[in-house]
Amino acid sequence: MTSKLNILNYGAGAVGLGLDSFLLKSGADTAILCRTNTAAALRESGLVRQGIFGPFQALPEALRVFTTLDDLPQQPFDYILVTVKSFDSAAASNDLAQHPSLWNKDTKIILCQNGWGNAEIFAKHFPKEQIFNARVITGFTRPQLNEVEITVHADAVHIGSLFQENLNGIEKLCHAINAGGLPCMPFKDIAKDLWAKMLYNCALNPLGAVLGVSYGELGASQHTRAIMNDIIREIYAVMRASGYSTHWPSPQEYIKVFYEKLVPATAEHKSSTLQSLRSGKKTEIAALNGIVITLAERHGLDVPVNRSVTEMVRFLERNTPPRG
Repeated sequence: MTSKLNILNYGAGAVGLGLDSFLLKSGADTAILCRTNTAAALRESGLVRQGIFGPFQALPEALRVFTTLDDLPQQPFDYILVTVKSFDSAAASNDLAQHPSLWNKDTKIILCQNGWGNAEIFAKHFPKEQIFNARVITGFTRPQLNEVEITVHADAVHIGSLFQENLNGIEKLCHAINAGGLPCMPFKDIAKDLWAKMLYNCALNPLGAVLGVSYGELGASQHTRAIMNDIIREIYAVMRASGYSTHWPSPQEYIKVFYEKLVPATAEHKSSTLQSLRSGKKTEIAALNGIVITLAERHGLDVPVNRSVTEMVRFLERNTPPRG
């Protein structure tokens, strides 16, 4: 008889709770590490999911909820899903590294985050062969602390490594996520996926936040298209200089797919950057267009449009009062 997978979700925002809902539905033994207010809501009302994958509810007594790693049973997990925002990667990796009883050489650390550079942060504390990235392009929102809504789904979750081709051990996690109802598969070319997501997020997120509009509105205007086209071209130059590629050989090929397929599929969506600003929270701009700037400087490239939208978002972070 096969034992249940023992999984820790480090972080319980919209993406984290969304993934938890599928893992819990599959029967995986899932521990949730979250902030105190989220923990209180989950313990009182359980986890609720709505949206395009249908409703799901896990009752409070079915949840294992913790607010500190010190409170967890001191035994190794099979998988640790990291679902905190990219700006918390350093703190999360340090926290996990200081709790060696929760992982061993067989534990797989899966980074379910936006942006680029998270794997390098975790590689400072953990062996590279244990670190994997997940490309998630399913749209999760969190209307209440214990509730998640799935608003859009573009493709299966892909899990792979930036450091190796060996994906042994990932299949069991993918099977569990699949069994819960969310398509998921191992993927060897995860770097191509992550750069494809970078192109999409960096073109849409900051501009949508600055202007306060949906993705469809950005794609409908020749003025915002001109800005996004320049962002995409700059990222292609940085990506190539860094030794990576994506699924479309040229920016022109990506731009065609971007406007004909990708933007229309998520036309009503508003960026997570805008949602963070409206909530008075820190954005992930540093791991998106900000990391493009950092990589560009490393290779002696100029990325003025990425720099401009980044500075605009940073201004708004400091000057946008949260909405009640």
